[in-house]
Amino acid sequence: MQQPAQGTWVIALSFAVAFVLAAYPLPTGLRWARPEWVTLVLIYWTIALPQRVGIVAAFSVGLLLDLLEGSLLGQNALSLSVVTYLALVLYQRLRVFNMLQQASVIFVMVGINQLVSQWIQNLTGVGAVSLLFLLPAFLSALLWPAVLTALRGLRRYFRVA
Repeated sequence: MQQPAQGTWVIALSFAVAFVLAAYPLPTGLRWARPEWVTLVLIYWTIALPQRVGIVAAFSVGLLLDLLEGSLLGQNALSLSVVTYLALVLYQRLRVFNMLQQASVIFVMVGINQLVSQWIQNLTGVGAVSLLFLLPAFLSALLWPAVLTALRGLRRYFRVA
């Protein structure tokens, strides 16, 4: 008999913290450098618990992020769903990669997230004209070891399964 899922509140709290970090006001010069906190948390939970956090969760989180950022409704939902699909396909490989390999894959995944969002913004006429929009992917990859360590510690401490 399957046991009920534990630690749903830990997953929800980690997303809440990611939303706060995503909405935290930054000076004008640093807005391009904001890491993709929600994407990092979503990738972690997808890799750690693929049976609990999947494309439906990504779409829901994306809609909430669209509302938070005031972006076109569905923009983040689509891009996070694409990233989550990739994470679901690659999660077994990602688990055995060393930290540098994982960070490289995270850079590509967050970069794809940024590219899909940029594509949608270009369709609506508000896209960036430079490659500066990929800076958050690079910073997110640099922060991946810290996010991975923190969320793994929380998952183990609270026995999230």
